Amino acid sequence: MTPAPAISLHVNGDLVELSVDPMTRLSQALREELEITGTKVGCDAGDCGACTVLLDGQPVCACLTPVGRLSGTRVETVESLSASPAGRALQAAFLRHGGAQCGFCTPGMLMAGSALLARVTTPTEAEIQDALGGVLCRCTGYRQIIDSIADAGRLDPNDPTEPALGKAVGARVARVDGPIKVRGDDRFGDDGAPRDALTISVVRSPYPSAGFDLGDVDRYVARTPGVVAVLSAADVPGRNCFGVIPAAADQPVFAEAHTRFEGEAVAAVVAEPGAAVELGGFPLTWQPRPATMHPADATRSGAALIHADRPGNILVNGFVATGDVEATLAEADVQVEGQFRTTFVEHAYIEPESGWAELSDDLIVIHVTTQTPHMDREATAAILGVDPERVVIRPTACGGGFGGKLDLSIQPILALAALRCERPVRITYSRPESMASTTKRHPASISARLGADRDGQLAALDFHATFDTGAYASWGPTVANRVPIHAGGPYRYRAYRARTEAVHTNGPPAGAFRGFGVPQAAIAQECLFDDLARRLGLDPLELRLRNALRAGDPTVTGQVFASGVGYVDCLEALREPWTEALRRAAELNSAAGPRRAGVGLAGAWYGCGNTALPNPSTIKVGLTPDGQVRLHQGAVDIGQGSNTVMAQICADALGVPLRNITLVDAGTDHTPDAGKTSASRQTYVTGNATFEAATRLRAELAELAGLPADARLVIDGGVLTVARDTDRAEVHLAELPTDAEGFVAVAVATYDPPTTALDENGQGEPYAVFGYGAQVVQLDVDTGTGVIRLHGIDAAYDVGRAVNPTLVEGQIIGGIAQGIGMALMEEYVPGVTDNLHDYLIPTIGDVPAVRVTLVESGDPLGPYGAKGVGEHALLPTAPAILNAICHAVGRPVRRVPATPDRVLQAVRGR
Repeated sequence: MTPAPAISLHVNGDLVELSVDPMTRLSQALREELEITGTKVGCDAGDCGACTVLLDGQPVCACLTPVGRLSGTRVETVESLSASPAGRALQAAFLRHGGAQCGFCTPGMLMAGSALLARVTTPTEAEIQDALGGVLCRCTGYRQIIDSIADAGRLDPNDPTEPALGKAVGARVARVDGPIKVRGDDRFGDDGAPRDALTISVVRSPYPSAGFDLGDVDRYVARTPGVVAVLSAADVPGRNCFGVIPAAADQPVFAEAHTRFEGEAVAAVVAEPGAAVELGGFPLTWQPRPATMHPADATRSGAALIHADRPGNILVNGFVATGDVEATLAEADVQVEGQFRTTFVEHAYIEPESGWAELSDDLIVIHVTTQTPHMDREATAAILGVDPERVVIRPTACGGGFGGKLDLSIQPILALAALRCERPVRITYSRPESMASTTKRHPASISARLGADRDGQLAALDFHATFDTGAYASWGPTVANRVPIHAGGPYRYRAYRARTEAVHTNGPPAGAFRGFGVPQAAIAQECLFDDLARRLGLDPLELRLRNALRAGDPTVTGQVFASGVGYVDCLEALREPWTEALRRAAELNSAAGPRRAGVGLAGAWYGCGNTALPNPSTIKVGLTPDGQVRLHQGAVDIGQGSNTVMAQICADALGVPLRNITLVDAGTDHTPDAGKTSASRQTYVTGNATFEAATRLRAELAELAGLPADARLVIDGGVLTVARDTDRAEVHLAELPTDAEGFVAVAVATYDPPTTALDENGQGEPYAVFGYGAQVVQLDVDTGTGVIRLHGIDAAYDVGRAVNPTLVEGQIIGGIAQGIGMALMEEYVPGVTDNLHDYLIPTIGDVPAVRVTLVESGDPLGPYGAKGVGEHALLPTAPAILNAICHAVGRPVRRVPATPDRVLQAVRGR
C-alpha cells in the first residue's frame, strides 16, 4: 500500500507533518498521532462540542474535521492558551468563577470562548450564549461559564487569593485541581493508555430480548486481520455476575444464551491498535423473543419472567407508614389526588465510559473513569476469581458521573482482556454504545392522595409508586427503599403511607441518577401541594410554611432532629422573590396575547448517605521528611469538588495553610476506602473522616515537640515549629524515622454516620443528616405552540456550612440545569435515542439566570457544620416548573418531560 502523503500544518505554533489517511479526524490525529490529549472526544458526531479547537482562529469540531483539508492551516488547542496573556486571563476567570467542574467539556468551552473574545472584548450574555451554543456541559449549568467569559478581561496575578490560616473552610478558593483542568492537563479515561495498547470492541444485542448462539470464534480470530482474541461468558474464570448491591447482583459481564435488554454485552473482540474491526462478520445468530417493556405488562398474571430464577418480576418493595392513613384522609376537610408519570433519563455525562488496563507483576491495574474504586475492585476480583488485592483500580479524572459511573461497565472487560492477552488494553465506548448499555433514571408511575384541614394543616398522604428497574437490579433496591422515606417532603403529617415497588422489564437497567428516585417522588408531592393550596385558597408558600418540618418535629420515620433543620429558613429566603415574581406575572398576564406568565414553587429534603446502612469513609493524612502534608483523598471527585473541600477541611483541622496540602489520588493500592461518591455523602461523611484524621495528625505532631494537641504548627520545608503560648520547639523532620510509605507521622480515621435499621413500618433513623432546599421558577408559556421560556430561578439551600461557597453554588446551579432537562426535554427511548443530537439536554441558552441563597444552619454532626447538597440541588426544579406551567395555563401537566405537545394538551384541557 502506498504511504499517505504527509500533511503539513501548524499545531500550537509548531510545524508538524501527519502521514495518515486524509479522512482521519483531526481529533484522532491530535490525540493519537501527536499525543495532544487536551482536546476531548465526547460523541464523535459534532453534537457535544468537547473537541472544539481553533482552525485559523475559527472554532470547529475536531471530530468532524478531516486532516486532508488542513495542509497549511493553523490549529490551536487548549494547550496553547497558557502562552498568551489573553489565554491566561480566560483560564484565571474560569478558576475564579468555578467555570470548570469535571473539566471534560472545559477545553471546548475555553476554545470557543477564546475565539469570541478575540472578536469581542466585552461580549454580552447573548453573544456568549451564541458563541458557546454548540458546546455541551452536564455539570455546571453554564452560568459560571458565562460569568467566566464575561470577566475574562481581568487578570489579577494574586487571584485566587490564598485564604488566611485557619480560614480555608468557608473561603471561595479556586479548585485545587482547577489549573490542570483549564490547561487541558487533567488525565481522563482515554488520555493515558499506551500507544501500543490493544483495543476492545463489544458485541451487543440488537434486541431487548433474544436467545443467541455463538459460532466458531477461533476461526473468526484466525481469519480476521488484527484480531487477537474474543472474550465471552465462557472466558470468565470467576463469577459471571455483578451488581452494586451484593444480595441483588444479577447482571452478567457477558450474557449466557439469552439477552435481557437491547445493548447487553455478549462478547468482546480484542484487536491490535489501528485494526479496522468490523463486527458485522462476527459469528453470532439471534432468536428474537417477545419483550416486556412496561411494568404494567411485567406484573400481569402469567407475564414472562425476566429472571427465571425469581418468583415474579417485582424485584423489591419499599414501605414507610405511620398513623391510620385511610381514617385520617376520610376526616380531612379537603383532599386532592393525582397520577404522575416520568420516563427514562440518560445521564449524558460528556465523557463516555473509558479506561485501560495493564499487568504489573502479579497485579491487574485498571485505569478507569469511576465513582467507586473500591467497589470496582471487589466486584472485578470476584469476576476474575482472584484475591481483591490482585486488582488495583486507579481512578482517572472523571468526566461527569451523576450516579451513572457507580455500576461496573468496562472494568471487568478490561481486566479479562489484559489477563488473556498479557498486554495493555484500552476501551472507550462510543456515544451510542454508552447510551444503550448503561443505567438510566428509573421511569415511575405514581399515584398519591393528600388531605388537609380547612386551615391548611396537613392531615395525611397516601403515596404509591412503581419504578421500572429494567433488566437488572442495579440500584433498584436503593430507589425503592429511599423513596418512601422522602416521598412526603420536609413536612409534618398526622398519618402517612408510602409504598413502592421496583419491577423488572426488558428495558435498560435503571440505576442511580442524582436523587435515587426522589426527584420523581418530589414531582408528585410538590405538585399536589399546589393543588391543595388552590383548593384551600392559600398562598403556596404559606401552605408550605405552615407544615414545614422544624427542629424537634418527628419525620415520617419518627426521627427527631434537635437542630440543623433549615427548611423554614430556605422558604423565608424565597419570600421576597416569590412575591415579586407573582406581582410581575400578574402584570404580564393582564395584557392580551398567547403568552402567559407563570410562577412555581417547590421544596425538597434529602438524607445524606446510605439508607439505614453502614456508610463509612476512611481518610489517611501524613507528613513527609521534606514537609509535605499528603492527604490520601479517596472521595472521588467527579466535578463536585471533593478534592478541594477535603483539602480545605484538612488544612484548617491541621492548622496549616491550604497550599501545604498535597493530594494523593484514590488508587486502591495506596489510598483507603472513602466510600462511593454518591448520595450527597462525601462532604459530610468523608469530611468528618478528614477532620478527624487531620486532628489526630496535629496531636501527634504536637506530641513530637512535647506540647499539647492544640499547639500551633508551622511547617517550613523540613522544619516543623510547634508553639503554644510562650512555649516553642523545633523538630527537624529528616532526623525522624519514616514508615514504609515515607511518612514521619501519619494518621488514619474512619467515620460512619449514626443511623438505625428501620422496622417493618419503616420507622427508625435512616440518615444522620438531611439537607433542605427550595426553588422559585419564573417562566412563560406560548399557549399557541406549547413552547416554554424560562426567565429566572431563585434557589435557597440549607447546606449546614458552605465549605466552599463557589463550589456549593456550582452544584446547585448544575443540579437545576439537570432538573430543567428532566422537566422539559429529556426522554430516553430504548433503541431510538442513541446520540446527543436526538437526546436533548439543556444547552447554554436553556438555563436562565439563577440566584442562589445559602442557608447555613450549622449541622451538629457535619465537619464545621457542613452537609452535602449534590443530590437535592436537582429535586425542586421539575415540580417548580410544573407548578409554574399550571399557574400560567390553569391546568396541570402530570407527565414529564413537559414537551410542547403535552403542554398544549393541558392548555386545551385534555
